[in-house]
Amino acid sequence: MKDEEKLNININPVTTPILYTDMFFINVNEDGVSLDVCQKMGATAQYQVVARIGMSREHAKKFVQKLSEIMALTTAHAKTGEEN
Repeated sequence: MKDEEKLNININPVTTPILYTDMFFINVNEDGVSLDVCQKMGATAQYQVVARIGMSREHAKKFVQKLSEIMALTTAHAKTGEEN
């Protein structure tokens, strides 16, 4: 996405909750990447898959790059006390 492009995303928090994850499994092959996003089931060694996400290898590379940029930016803000 180019910087000059602006998106307007509407999310209904009732039908689209934030799903917390404390474990994920990644499967990669020549065709793409799939992520199983999981939550630990209490004090057991079991995990429940709360979401499954699939994408092309190219999209996965873009995702990793953008996530890294955002993490670095927000880490810098947290260290200096600046707001996002």
